[in-house]
Amino acid sequence: MENNKSYFGEAAEGIKSLFTGMRVTMKEYFTPKVTEQYPENRKTTLHVSARHRGRLVMPHAADGSHKCIACTLCEKACPNGTIRISSEMRETEDGKKKRFLTDYSYDLGDCMFCQLCVNVCPQDAIMFTNDFENATFERESLVLHLDKELSYEPSLPGIIDGANAIETGTWNTKK
Repeated sequence: MENNKSYFGEAAEGIKSLFTGMRVTMKEYFTPKVTEQYPENRKTTLHVSARHRGRLVMPHAADGSHKCIACTLCEKACPNGTIRISSEMRETEDGKKKRFLTDYSYDLGDCMFCQLCVNVCPQDAIMFTNDFENATFERESLVLHLDKELSYEPSLPGIIDGANAIETGTWNTKK
């Protein structure tokens, strides 16, 4: 389609567009802002959905054992190779050979949080928690060895149980 506007018609259209943008900007500028004081009040005002996928963990029993049988289904289901499993074959007391997990490496920095690994696990050996505070300065510290972690401590209270209850905390507003 051809543009049949004159030079002055185009200039008027540009000025009209500029004023429309400025009107939206000024309206937003004078709207009262609501700011949640996140790091300071995170233990009282924070609510994270119970379905939020924040970090993969391998629950361990009190004696340090876990349910993983090193079947590598989670490693195969992972679309971007976040999980790496090392295992070895050993003989049990009854003379049968059995696969034992030697290392369960999980790269939190590359994870897409798709939960395909959790869904495919036949033993329910891994699960996602809704803990989201995983910031770090080194990428190497995002590579976790889940079989070596004997206990998982969430960064916030009540984060594994489906988060804190929704409540209004301290807000910084102009009234």
